[in-house]
Amino acid sequence: MKSIYREFLVATLVLISTLAYGADMDHAGIVKSLEGEVTIARNDQTIKAEPNLRLLEGDVVQTGPNGKAGLILEDDTVISMGFNSKIAIKSFMFQPNEKKLSLIASVFHGTISFISGQIAKLAPKQSLIETPYATIGSRGTHILIQVD
Repeated sequence: MKSIYREFLVATLVLISTLAYGADMDHAGIVKSLEGEVTIARNDQTIKAEPNLRLLEGDVVQTGPNGKAGLILEDDTVISMGFNSKIAIKSFMFQPNEKKLSLIASVFHGTISFISGQIAKLAPKQSLIETPYATIGSRGTHILIQVD
């Protein structure tokens, strides 16, 4: 009887820890693909990007002269970065059940393809892309941005 109780307790603890990990929504998205030099500036550190690396609010992703990156955010936004490009995820909140939705990205330089996700569809005024010259409101579209 003690062995059944112990197995039940272990199984319950494993399930709880798995659910807690799966419910972790503190990240904004992931690096889906990359080629060449791609780095992420986070909390005064520079991290070499790799596939499936979690992106956090505040991360600055930069590609080198031979670098390209594909990012997927939790709301299904797809960002493709060309050579010598730099983008920051300034704000990201995707909690549709609580109606907490926000995406603000800043493009500093380079070529960026942006396919908006659920935030732009559910709360169009809460999805913004900033550039040095203008702010773009994304309303469920595919946008190509080039900043020299």
